[in-house]
Amino acid sequence: MVQSPHPAEQLARHAVDGVQALARHRIGVTIIGLVLILIAGSAYIMVGSLGINPARPGITVKVLLRESGGLLPQQDVTMRGVPIGRVEAVNFTTTGVEAIARINTDVAVPRTSSVKVSALSPAGEQYLNFVPQADGGPALADGAVIGEDQTAVPVSLAQLLGDSDGMLAQLNPDKMRAITDELRVSMQGPQKLADLLEGGAFLISTVDSVLPQTMSVLRTSRTVFTTLADVAPGLDRTNQNLERILAGINSAEGGFRTLVERGDAPMKALDGLVDDNSATMVKLLGNLTTVAQVATTRVPALTEMLNSQRGGSALGALATIAHDNAAWVLVDIYPRYACDYDLPRLPPFLPNYPEPYLYTYCKNPDPSVLVRGARNAPRPPGDDGAGPPPGYDPLAQMVPTPQVNSSIPTPFGGVAFPPKYPADPPDWPIPPNWPASPYPDNLETREYHPPGPPN
Repeated sequence: MVQSPHPAEQLARHAVDGVQALARHRIGVTIIGLVLILIAGSAYIMVGSLGINPARPGITVKVLLRESGGLLPQQDVTMRGVPIGRVEAVNFTTTGVEAIARINTDVAVPRTSSVKVSALSPAGEQYLNFVPQADGGPALADGAVIGEDQTAVPVSLAQLLGDSDGMLAQLNPDKMRAITDELRVSMQGPQKLADLLEGGAFLISTVDSVLPQTMSVLRTSRTVFTTLADVAPGLDRTNQNLERILAGINSAEGGFRTLVERGDAPMKALDGLVDDNSATMVKLLGNLTTVAQVATTRVPALTEMLNSQRGGSALGALATIAHDNAAWVLVDIYPRYACDYDLPRLPPFLPNYPEPYLYTYCKNPDPSVLVRGARNAPRPPGDDGAGPPPGYDPLAQMVPTPQVNSSIPTPFGGVAFPPKYPADPPDWPIPPNWPASPYPDNLETREYHPPGPPN
């Protein structure tokens, strides 16, 4: 009976047979080993270093940008600088570009986050950075779209160079040359330049600390500068007019000097005239007060004469009759009958809107008067309706208009008539105890009470 070999011996025999087989096919085994090493290394680089893991689940988000800002596909997507995905594609749209970002599902990005295209260095290496504006809130879902109002792109190099060109164009080469020449004068030139640069850096850091306020000032000043640019032609015209005025004043400088030098004598004569007539000045002022008060009550009439609210004025109408070296008037020689109603006329200057008279009949029996009036209206025989009824009150007025909620109030707004004027001052010379004030004793009645006889 044959005894079976030991398991360890069998294992060793199989190992020796496998090594011999591999030795016979060593070229193929080498190629397979290299391929496996390549696959393992590539997987390690993609997953471990580059962060590319096709098997990891994620969501797709579209980010709308006004321009790419140097963003390219397969670049990082971060949230506060921590990688959370990759940029799959950057496509054109009608208004800008569209970046398609693949974000890992294990990261919740708030929907209100702002998105900015940032760069790792001035050389480039842009990435898409999400910055949440608040903690919590709804997160981005698969297929979400972020509008341009939530995105920002860095200033491009072309725009930076263009703005720098505009800034450098405002520098004066002669002044810059003078500054550089002054810096080379002494041994302290480098230190002066260093101090200048440090001051500029301090200024920039100070402005950076109040960046929102600085931007607000710049935006507000844009309106001011735009307004100044709009009114620049008017300012130029004003400058020209001021130059002409100042030129005229300069040309009249001699006349002004002569006026100042010779004006002392006329002023002294005027002072003497006032001093000599100071005794009668009280009476003159009293008369002027009376004239002013009378003119105040006639202001509506004067306004109608000088500047009527209906257009034009009485003086302007009188001025139109004289033209072409002649006065043009229209005369009507046709006799016109008039009728006196024998009723007291109400003063037209009282704006209290009185009710009209009830019985207004013309007492002139001539039929040619009021040919279209009630006297010539056809009526039955014996009817004398053209006259007033017997026993009538000739001063009776119409029934006052009833006041209802929709009535417009018409309060009295005129000047009380007849006006109360101050008493005339006494004749010259001024009697004893005459008050020095030109106003009367009794301001209510405007009456002057002369002093009684001395005791």
